[in-house]
Amino acid sequence: MIFSQRLRRNTVKIEGERSSALDLARGRLALMSGFFILVYMVFAVRAFDLAIIQGRAIAPDNGQIAENNIPNINGETPRRADITDRNGALLATTLKTASLYADPHLVADADAAAKKLVKIFPDLKYGDVLQKLQSHKRFVWLQRNVSPDQQYQVLQIGEPGLEFEEGYKRFYPQGALTAHLLGYGNVDAQGLAGIERSFNKHLSAGHDLKLTLDIRLQHVLRREMLKAVGEFEAIGAAGAIMDVTTGEILAGVSLPDFNPHDPGHADKDAIFNRLTLGAYELGSVFKIFSTAAFFEVHDVPMSTTFDASEPIKIGRHTIHDYHAKERILTIPEVFMYSSNIGSALMGRAVGTDALRSFYHDLGLLDPLDFEVREVARPLVPHPWREVNTLTASYGHGVSTTPLQLVTAVSSIVNGGYLVKPSLVLDEQSDEEESGEDIRIVSAKTAQRIRQLLRLVVTDGTAKKAEVKGYRVGGKTGTAEKIVDGRYDSKKKISSFVGVFPMDEPRYAVFIMVDEPKGQKHTWNYATGGWVAAPAVARVVASMASILGISPAGDNTPENHFGESLKQFVSTVSTSPPLGEGIEGRGRE
Repeated sequence: MIFSQRLRRNTVKIEGERSSALDLARGRLALMSGFFILVYMVFAVRAFDLAIIQGRAIAPDNGQIAENNIPNINGETPRRADITDRNGALLATTLKTASLYADPHLVADADAAAKKLVKIFPDLKYGDVLQKLQSHKRFVWLQRNVSPDQQYQVLQIGEPGLEFEEGYKRFYPQGALTAHLLGYGNVDAQGLAGIERSFNKHLSAGHDLKLTLDIRLQHVLRREMLKAVGEFEAIGAAGAIMDVTTGEILAGVSLPDFNPHDPGHADKDAIFNRLTLGAYELGSVFKIFSTAAFFEVHDVPMSTTFDASEPIKIGRHTIHDYHAKERILTIPEVFMYSSNIGSALMGRAVGTDALRSFYHDLGLLDPLDFEVREVARPLVPHPWREVNTLTASYGHGVSTTPLQLVTAVSSIVNGGYLVKPSLVLDEQSDEEESGEDIRIVSAKTAQRIRQLLRLVVTDGTAKKAEVKGYRVGGKTGTAEKIVDGRYDSKKKISSFVGVFPMDEPRYAVFIMVDEPKGQKHTWNYATGGWVAAPAVARVVASMASILGISPAGDNTPENHFGESLKQFVSTVSTSPPLGEGIEGRGRE
């Protein structure tokens, strides 16, 4: 019995010792597990800091803004798509590039590396680079989008702390040539202006875009506009070439322009799109519209006369002619001599409501419906009184954009059908279909306006727009700019809209020059006839060569009409008016 008691006591003692050992082992195992979990958490947090926070928070150091920060190149995010002109010429594309970064903890000689890097990248500063290479961070950007040659030179340094990250960058092969219409993007490859902005989602999804632009015509238009700006010491210009039957924009330029790879360093004046965002009083080119409205409201013969012998006084306003004839003028004479007085009398005959409605139907009084979002709201008189009707008939008091102007002209000369400007090419559409076939003016009115436009070039204010064999017609415009709420006679907008060939119009070319200065060889004139008309003529001549347009012979019906119209003008120029406005009718 004593033995049994001793045996039980020894058994209990042994079991107690075993239990203590197991508890101790469990405690040690739990401690070690907690330690490893803590270590893994530290590594996870550090990895997140390096890859996400530091990797995305550091801004580029070289001012480039049209590229991805740390893009995904493993197929998860589509490459931003290409933009081409109507013939497939590349306007915008995305290329894979290498960007240089450093892990300062692995840099062996920061001073030596910094000195070598600033020789490879002149835009970097030694102090900035040295500071980054001595940072306590594990990831710092040094240079984005390095060239292959620069990448090779960096590798020759042999510094283990210098590494490269592959990414994507937006490139514009044509440079400034299409900057305003094409636009640009930001550091995350998101469009900020132009087509890049309007079709950002489409391009980001990897869908290519083809534009209506013809890069050859774009080059010609820009070249001649630059020449005009330089010759007349102007501050800027805007211009467009449009297919009058479809509204497609074949070329569109705003000057000054900018480098789309680096818009952040461009002046505000260069970024500003004069073609779609600038609203201007464009002067006598508006006589195309008031004359068309007059023919639509009053089906009168061309020989209808208007007394332009004296200025018109209405309230505190007096309407003068720039080159006054001081006599009675027929409709062709009013148009080709660009008589403000005659046009104002036409506007009065049309009436306030009818003229304003006609301008509205042409799209001159509302913001443009266009693929590029940077568009201006036209400046329109409010309230619109009788005096506004008279002045608006010759382009005074109504401000609209150059693109709206050329679109409205196209809608009249193409036979009278409304067109809307388009910049993105719809390859599925039938070129024979001209939009919704909304008629703006009758075929008779359209033909009359074409005849008058031709007369302006052969015998009127735009003789310098003539291109032999191509039957150019058009209208000049010269308007004083509003500066600090007042018209400044020393600052003008000079423009010309040309259409050709006039017997069957296909193209409209518009050039506006901002604040041209008269030159010795122009006898100090800086009007649309001296400044813009010759530039349009040069564009037409180049277009004919590029597009393969053959010149017409001298025996075409259109040329015979031109001669008969000249004879008509000379025979009726002295016919007395039977009254003011449409009451005066002579021979057809």
